[in-house]
Amino acid sequence: MQTIVKKFRNQGWYPYLFVSPFFILFLVFGLYPILYSITTSFFDWRLIGTGTPRFIGLGNYANVLNQDPFFWKAMRNTVILLVTGSLLQHFIAIPLAIMINSKAVKGKEFFKTSFFLPYITSTVSVVIIFGVLFDTNYGLVNWLLGFVSDGAKIRWLQESFGIKFVLSVVLNWKYIGWNMVIYLAGLQAIPNELYEAADIDGASSLRKHLSITIPQLLPIIFFGVALSIIGGMQIFEEPFILTGGYENLGGHQNSGLTAAYYLMFTAFKAYRLGKGSAIAWLIFLVIIVLNGVNRYVTKKLEG
Repeated sequence: MQTIVKKFRNQGWYPYLFVSPFFILFLVFGLYPILYSITTSFFDWRLIGTGTPRFIGLGNYANVLNQDPFFWKAMRNTVILLVTGSLLQHFIAIPLAIMINSKAVKGKEFFKTSFFLPYITSTVSVVIIFGVLFDTNYGLVNWLLGFVSDGAKIRWLQESFGIKFVLSVVLNWKYIGWNMVIYLAGLQAIPNELYEAADIDGASSLRKHLSITIPQLLPIIFFGVALSIIGGMQIFEEPFILTGGYENLGGHQNSGLTAAYYLMFTAFKAYRLGKGSAIAWLIFLVIIVLNGVNRYVTKKLEG
């Protein structure tokens, strides 16, 4: 035993020994599932049935892209929610962060906590509450609209536009605070000397934010938008709960059906694991492309 210990000490194996648990866990729970899903996507692999998985090459990908009408509808819904429910957050979070970071605002910790609380609130609870608020007959929203309308009730959760609108509201309400905290951290890293020099030059508040704040925040904006793209392309819980699960498949005209929602339905409700894996990798490719565009636009703005 002493000989083994000496060998490890002499060859400097101690550091590798201590970091090995991370790599072992990554290989078992990270790399292996990734490789397994890639392999599965090339097979007609069904969770229920007596037949063995059958290799079909790119058959699952061809089926999803050329013959499956639900996939393209799900992708279109996902992109709409990505714009209205994920990317829109940044146009609200940045001004909020600037206002809270202002020296004139008192009680900053209270506002930070208040805006961040929705992010740590249970998604299930949030969606159920918003479902009640937008209920056609008993919802608070329709009750308030009744004071300014002719009494006609909007069927928020039974119409295509209404479902997307409610999902966008839920996503913005839940994640604006998270993005605001990220931008607050970025704002606090901007040197005050830049604003002092702008004050000397007589720059207005708007000009200071356009010429100093936004350019200095570009790396943070890239990071925040990248997270929103990744999260927005994987929206599942909110539409799944709001529209009633797998049985309704996104509600009226599949308006709440997202790419991740359809992936889960295909793999674990229709039991077509191979096709579900193919959908997962197509979503991954879309995320890579969108973040590539995000990086390109950020580089252009920095230049």
